Amino acid sequence: MAYSELVKNFNRIRDYMREFYIYGFKSRNEYTQKSPRSYDNERRRVESWLGDHMKFRQNSDGKNVFLSIDSRLSHHNPLYAAWKAKSFTDGDITLHFMLLDILHAPEVEMTLKEITEELDRRLLFFDKPKTFDESTVRKKLKEYVSEGIIHMEKRGKISYYHRAEDPIALDEDALHFFSEVAPCGVIGSFLLDKTEKHHESMVFKHHYITSALDSEILCHILEAITAKKYITLENLNRRKGKSTESFVIPFKIMVSVRSGRQYLLAYTPRFKRVITYRIDKIISVKMGTPCFEFDRVGRSLDDRFAHIWGVSTEHRWSDSLEHVELTISYDEQEQYIYDRLYREKRGGTLERLDDHTLRFSADVFDSSELIPWIRTFIGRIGNISFSNKGWESRFCEDLEKMYELYGLEGEDTL
Repeated sequence: MAYSELVKNFNRIRDYMREFYIYGFKSRNEYTQKSPRSYDNERRRVESWLGDHMKFRQNSDGKNVFLSIDSRLSHHNPLYAAWKAKSFTDGDITLHFMLLDILHAPEVEMTLKEITEELDRRLLFFDKPKTFDESTVRKKLKEYVSEGIIHMEKRGKISYYHRAEDPIALDEDALHFFSEVAPCGVIGSFLLDKTEKHHESMVFKHHYITSALDSEILCHILEAITAKKYITLENLNRRKGKSTESFVIPFKIMVSVRSGRQYLLAYTPRFKRVITYRIDKIISVKMGTPCFEFDRVGRSLDDRFAHIWGVSTEHRWSDSLEHVELTISYDEQEQYIYDRLYREKRGGTLERLDDHTLRFSADVFDSSELIPWIRTFIGRIGNISFSNKGWESRFCEDLEKMYELYGLEGEDTL
């Protein structure tokens, strides 16, 4: 098969780009799922889009290719380039430009028959003219009507088509921010391509770019949530090397502020429980039938969402909550500690005990999820308590091991 930088199946290139960027540093011989020729073709595609970011290291196992992207230098997500390399047929590209030329202005209005006849008239000038029947032209017009490129107005039994009005002026700074921060930001990137290039007004300290590869999956999930429909997820189990299917009701998209990782929070009728799915492990989404219980199940879960600290649903969301409480002290010049607590408390509450001491408390379904966050305040913690004594003991034991490691046995360093 001849090499082309355009792609038909994005799922395949999604896998390769994830391997290069996230799980990189593999040699050609270590890619055993596909043939060496397929590996070479996909590597060339990625290199054609991201050549400035492709790096390699040579070792005894061979040449390891990987992507190296410095967010200080790349103001725009370079992975969006993959979405702008979709393949097309000769008919697609011919119809695209000729239809937009025939309907060159909003005031030009034509029927399907008139458009088809005008296409034939223009194509006759070629040595081997391409022809399109009314059914093909109708399908393409219907696609452009759904995209808002062309408008259709029905008068009696006849449909009239005309070009849509020019879009409103776009705010480039807003598009830049949206494209780099929001889920499905690739939409903003496409719109940004239509604006005039201008100076870069913002950079990102924490630039989470890998979610770009999951944009299509995320878009299907959001469509299902909006339409209140069931979906069937095909999930990849990397450890077992196989995929499984899950029939669920999708409810919320949750994005980690620490890693940028995206999760789907969904209800599984089979197990009668809520489960979170990592979106980067979802291979495909199949739209199902309308879910008439969507609103009822959603209302029953709304109150419980406030008691999720992260994405854990391991405890089946029983009615019993786990209480966590700790006091944190800070110096007069450390107002940022209070600001950080207020910003990161999520569903917890803060109570001021004195000018430099705060009490944080939270009621959650899984108190173990707070432990990594609580550890960041070690050295400032006065008292700490968990209603789940197992996690409290685990936390204290970990501290004691750390004290031993640093020769601090017997010292009160909470």
